[in-house]
Amino acid sequence: MSDIRMTGEIRTDYDCEVAGLPAERWGEAVFKVGDEDIVLEISVEKDVIVAIMAGDDSVWKGTLEGLKKLLRGEIKGR
Repeated sequence: MSDIRMTGEIRTDYDCEVAGLPAERWGEAVFKVGDEDIVLEISVEKDVIVAIMAGDDSVWKGTLEGLKKLLRGEIKGR
């Protein structure tokens, strides 16, 4: 078996929790709100890559450092 390089957790306000989900290269969390999907995908192959998708045409993808800069307002999204 391959090395576990990251673990994931999902929690909700219904006291539901799933923890310790192992991953070697990538993981994603998908939330369905009505007929929309909101997806967070994390890849840990070489650099940490983060992708955030809200529907089919709203996507941001970049490095973890790029996401931090985006959230701090140091760069603008596409």
